[in-house]
Amino acid sequence: MEKVIRIGMDTSKHVFQLHGVNAAEEPVLRKKLRRREMVGFFERLPATTIALEACGGAHHWARLLSTFGHEVKLIPPQYAKPYVKRGKNDAADAEALCEAMSRPTMRFVPMKTADEQAALMLVGMRERLVRNRTQLANSIRGYAAEFGLVAAKGMSNIAPLLERATTDETLPALARELFAQQAKEYAQLQERVAEIEAKLMGWHRSDTRSRRLAKVPGIGPIGAALLVMKTPAPELFRSGRDFAAWIGLTPKDHSTAGKTRLGVITRAGDEALRSVLIVGATAVIQHVRCGRSVASPWLAGLLKRKSPKQAAVALANKIARIAWKLMVSGEHYKAMHASQPAAAQAV
Repeated sequence: MEKVIRIGMDTSKHVFQLHGVNAAEEPVLRKKLRRREMVGFFERLPATTIALEACGGAHHWARLLSTFGHEVKLIPPQYAKPYVKRGKNDAADAEALCEAMSRPTMRFVPMKTADEQAALMLVGMRERLVRNRTQLANSIRGYAAEFGLVAAKGMSNIAPLLERATTDETLPALARELFAQQAKEYAQLQERVAEIEAKLMGWHRSDTRSRRLAKVPGIGPIGAALLVMKTPAPELFRSGRDFAAWIGLTPKDHSTAGKTRLGVITRAGDEALRSVLIVGATAVIQHVRCGRSVASPWLAGLLKRKSPKQAAVALANKIARIAWKLMVSGEHYKAMHASQPAAAQAV
């Protein structure tokens, strides 16, 4: 077999399709492998460049193939799709990956280490538990309302509501019993969320980058940890605007014929990261509107022209740019003078 300079590999649970080309860009490798055959094949293959779609399991294979001396590049699925010529099958996908990798302007996903993926697993578990807790709380409120029991907004009011529902003698015995079961389930979820958040805070305190980012108003410990975990190589972005665009905080561009048409934000990238930045920005704006802090001239002018939600997105964009600068430069956030409010430091 001629020397293969580039291989595109379409992955799945059990079957892997390879497409390789030589120096003349001619296909010289079209091969289907089972999972058990993968290691032996790439151990014997001379070092080459391999392209994988950045999907489930891709980082594991990237780490494994790198130990055999191969250079592995991960391509976002949406960037490889335009190179599929016709039809949808494993061979066409592998060929598209091989072609996409050769483009000089192609963007790649940095390979994550096992420790980085373990940290992301911690974040994923917290998101799932918080979602389950919210779902259960909404269910409890709905059931309680059917018996005339209501509570104010906020998760802190769920426990008192359950206590009322389980002790109210006017309710049927079956209803009190079911509310007691929900109270037990809710307490277990609260305990598990607290346990996961304690681990997350421990990770945050052990990471210098996360501690530096947490000093930026509007980010906080959880937002700082998410930024570090989900952005292992911030230097790949050319600017803070590119970083904010990757998160999905920049407007959609549909310009043509010299006319600029900007729409709503793209909402591209990671939803959890974008959400935590917008929530942090919303908290900063709430402090300003309640009079607990003073806004900078930029934010004050923005709040006069735009709604609070639009201003929160704009502020989240600015916070993302600040975070990128701190991650790339290694600098510490420079707070203003003590006489100026803390919220103004973020804007």
